[in-house]
Amino acid sequence: MAFDFTKEPGRVLLDRQLNTEGTPLVSIITPYYNAGTYFEQTFNCVMNQTFPWFEWIIVNDGSTKQEDVALVEQLAATDKRVRVLHKENGGISTARNMGIKDAKTDIIIPLDADDLIVPTFVEVLYWGLYYNPEYTWCYTDNVGFQNQEYLWRKPFDAELLKTYNFLTYCGAIRKSALLEVGCYDEITKHYFEDWRTWLKLLSKSMKPVKVSMYGFWYRRLDTGVLSIVTNDKETKALADKLISEAAKTADGTVKAKEYPAASKVDQFIKPKVSTFDRKVFKKHDKINVMMLIPWMEMGGADLFNLDVVKRIDKERFEISILSTVAGESTWRQRFEEYAADIFELPTFLDIENYAEFISYFVKSREIDVIFLTNSYYGYYLVPWLRKHFPDVAIIDYVHMEEWYWRNGGYARTSGAMGGIIEKTYVCNERTRGVLINDFDRAPESVETLYIGVDHETYDADKVTAGQVREALGIAQDRKMVLFPCRMHPQKRPFLMLEIAAAAKTQMPNIAFVAVGDGPQLEELQQAAADKKLTNTVYFAGRADDMLPYYKDADVTLICSIREGLALTAYESLAMGVPVISSDVGGQKELIDDTVGCIVPLYQNEETELDSREFCPEEVQAYVDAIAALLRNDTQYHQMCAACRTRIENGFSSTSMIKKLEDIFTFYVQDETVKAKRHEKHTAICRLDNWAEDYAVSYQELENRGNAVQYQYDSSTKSELMRIANSKWGRRIIKIAFKLKLNKIFR
Repeated sequence: MAFDFTKEPGRVLLDRQLNTEGTPLVSIITPYYNAGTYFEQTFNCVMNQTFPWFEWIIVNDGSTKQEDVALVEQLAATDKRVRVLHKENGGISTARNMGIKDAKTDIIIPLDADDLIVPTFVEVLYWGLYYNPEYTWCYTDNVGFQNQEYLWRKPFDAELLKTYNFLTYCGAIRKSALLEVGCYDEITKHYFEDWRTWLKLLSKSMKPVKVSMYGFWYRRLDTGVLSIVTNDKETKALADKLISEAAKTADGTVKAKEYPAASKVDQFIKPKVSTFDRKVFKKHDKINVMMLIPWMEMGGADLFNLDVVKRIDKERFEISILSTVAGESTWRQRFEEYAADIFELPTFLDIENYAEFISYFVKSREIDVIFLTNSYYGYYLVPWLRKHFPDVAIIDYVHMEEWYWRNGGYARTSGAMGGIIEKTYVCNERTRGVLINDFDRAPESVETLYIGVDHETYDADKVTAGQVREALGIAQDRKMVLFPCRMHPQKRPFLMLEIAAAAKTQMPNIAFVAVGDGPQLEELQQAAADKKLTNTVYFAGRADDMLPYYKDADVTLICSIREGLALTAYESLAMGVPVISSDVGGQKELIDDTVGCIVPLYQNEETELDSREFCPEEVQAYVDAIAALLRNDTQYHQMCAACRTRIENGFSSTSMIKKLEDIFTFYVQDETVKAKRHEKHTAICRLDNWAEDYAVSYQELENRGNAVQYQYDSSTKSELMRIANSKWGRRIIKIAFKLKLNKIFR
């Protein structure tokens, strides 16, 4: 999913009724000079912070526009955490220094009056420094927006910083460190004050923490202070001289703590319960649900998670998200539309600190329900959570069993936690049977809750036909088979090629459209070319909007070796497009002969995952199903109508969300359920430190795997940095920035 630069934080001021009482823990310092144009959005960003225990010192640096001064005074008066100081105009350094000296806390966050921060920015940086006490400052990746748009993610390199500033000014800095180096130098009004300060910190061998999230939005203007410095020759010359002076004493050997990071192995560090005792919300008047998930990437399980966050009743429920697996989080912006509390633990924590942070989160948000879905770490923390939080309901959702992965995948771990988790929900009856029969779950502890689809969004009448056909050059009279999935062995994309080749012999004018990316995409494209299927199989790549594809398709093909109940099947039927699917997971619970066809599975999941040897009978079965479905126009149109009806009558996300809301409410309020929770808590407490050691064992397993990956990533990174630091590498970078080609170096 491409990054959406229009989704700027602070567009709306949230009213979450946060508890602002108590001494501040962080000081935000903002120089303000005639900054009324953009300040209200910056104000919203600060007020929207999920960590409410801050003070905000705004230093009016001699503004000459009275309306801008009136605006800042007016907004500051709405919140007692905000103080406005006034001084004569002296520049950014003098304004920041005034704020720093007045600050009551030991963590300083400089933030200019026109820049933006995401809601979790302050909270993530606070804990980034908390868990790394030997480090001096903490910063995030950043987004350039307005006149220039780019994503800025660079590895830290102290030696490179002497000649090339890859850092922005915004981060969390220990006040004691700033005072030690004399804060921001007030040598002249305009220069690279933040760059020089970073170099001064390096001169004392102070180390940073780099958080891997796009937390800071840097407004790129042609009239900003940076432009004043770079466009005036005398000012630029002085600024360069000041940087050169500071660089001479900077320690180029300083290493940053960069997340995601591999922890040391063989530590066996016992998880701790946080002693943090503040509550985020003024009132506990909603059911607070914490979702524990692996990541926010494209996929059926992720779309289920997104649907929960999007559609749940916000008047009754407060939803937060904690993810436990490092990834690109390409769907984070989608989740941010509906939730403020989103924390990707690997981006700012070592795995040995996950449990303590989760306990802090449970306590500070007064969590009522932990909703666990597809987080391996979460499953191994379940006994520890039950031991320390007897009043919190723990419910999980299993999308499918996967015998080729960890002997059952998440179904196996859910089975192991059956005596502790209060209820497990699954997306189909087949997986329910696996949990009961293969993993010994009590039948009453597992229930099927069909995922469903948003049938109001997936409505063919709301989509213009012909968009995809025109884009791919597929004539309107050609029958089109849609293959929507991640190109992964689980989905058997190479079987799709065999089906396409065989179908072409019977229906020469047929077209197959593969939508999605994945590890096998390039190999698949080459195989299609080798089989001379270029004009039969079309690769559309990853698509954020699937509606035009379903609209133009005649049939959807799902030939996976493993599924739970494919979300693409729900979507296709909602759009009135019949589905031909392999007999896996719960597919036949949704697809019958009135809306498509189920084809027997000829391969064995455990032994033949990613096998390219397909049974001719299986290939022909798919071809026959496609031909039979498309042969009779009258029957086909009746089937299309039945597809939509099937979704509306029993598989809509509206009914799914309503059931889930009832489930959360029941497990929070029912007294019998509460009593059983406490019985399980008491039983685990009798086992002394078993819950802690169980969590530690998995933690060590993850550390070993991460250490191997981190070693590979570090060697690759080192080679790239060696090239960048070479004479020609630096020259190319400088030329690129003169030409404003920032996007090349994302």
